[in-house]
Amino acid sequence: MSKKESLLVFRLSALGDVAMCVPVIRLLLAQYPFVEITFVTRPFFAPLFKDIPRVNIIAADVKDKHKGILGLWKLSKELQALPVTKVADLHNVLRTKIVSSFMQGIPKKHWKTIDKGRKEKKALVRAENKVLKPLKTTHERYADVFKQLGFPIDLSVALPKRSYPIPEEILNENINGNTKKWIGFAPFAAHTSKMYPLELTEKTLALLQQENNYIVLLFGGGKQEVEQLSALSKKYSNVYSVAGKMSFTAELQLIANLDVMLSMDSGNGHLAAAYQVPVVTLWGATHPYAGFAPFLQPASQQLVPDLEKYPLLPTSIYGNKAVEGYEEVMYSIAPETVVTTLTEVLS
Repeated sequence: MSKKESLLVFRLSALGDVAMCVPVIRLLLAQYPFVEITFVTRPFFAPLFKDIPRVNIIAADVKDKHKGILGLWKLSKELQALPVTKVADLHNVLRTKIVSSFMQGIPKKHWKTIDKGRKEKKALVRAENKVLKPLKTTHERYADVFKQLGFPIDLSVALPKRSYPIPEEILNENINGNTKKWIGFAPFAAHTSKMYPLELTEKTLALLQQENNYIVLLFGGGKQEVEQLSALSKKYSNVYSVAGKMSFTAELQLIANLDVMLSMDSGNGHLAAAYQVPVVTLWGATHPYAGFAPFLQPASQQLVPDLEKYPLLPTSIYGNKAVEGYEEVMYSIAPETVVTTLTEVLS
């Protein structure tokens, strides 16, 4: 029997990136039963890991307790008291580097950091001499860090699907107990260039209502999104907005009960994939070649704009760069195509 190993793992943010850690961590623990993990992340993300055995969460409260250099020093002292044997930095940002500089006693050979592949990503999005090819996925980059620590992971192994009760917040809604297929739909994203336009979202909802086989649950956050999704849901008898109506833990329980998630290049797709829910993703200024597609989702479920009409795509890794003339790339992904893809997944 192998000696017990206690790994310290860093990934502070953002939601999608932390969610992408989940299947990698689960596979690591399944393939190495002698490994335990202390995962350092922001408090809000803790529910993603709460039911994974042998994972302990350390909440990095970088807005208060662990804010600034002094706060990071306090965090490093907390972590240094743990019986850690090796460290995996899946974030590779200034905060984790500062914590690394404060921590003593762990040999540098036992502290490995993610290679984000910045050079090849830059080649993917540049306008001239673009190199349009699939890059290593973020999940593979995470796995590479553990491999360097002596724990190679087979990412192709199927994980058992976890079951969760329907959250109490929607027990009295018409959707509970409905035998129709449940489609999650998250039309928003952090940047406008990654969002499905409202009129196309409405047309997609209208087409799904015509099918009469589905319940559509709208996901989103923020006051404006909640208001827009609420207004949308009132137009269709089979559409319900759950935005702003439940805790993050309850939202995860609901996502785990979906039959499919329709998401932009955003966190909701990664949340669904973490619970083995099929995901259909819509891509605007970004592209799945950058390595941010939801875990183990086939290319046929990743719908991209017309690259002949928009040859500069992808124009950005994160969708935060606007390119003149490319404001309407999402319009080349027809709602009919979206609905056909959803139907194929659900069948």
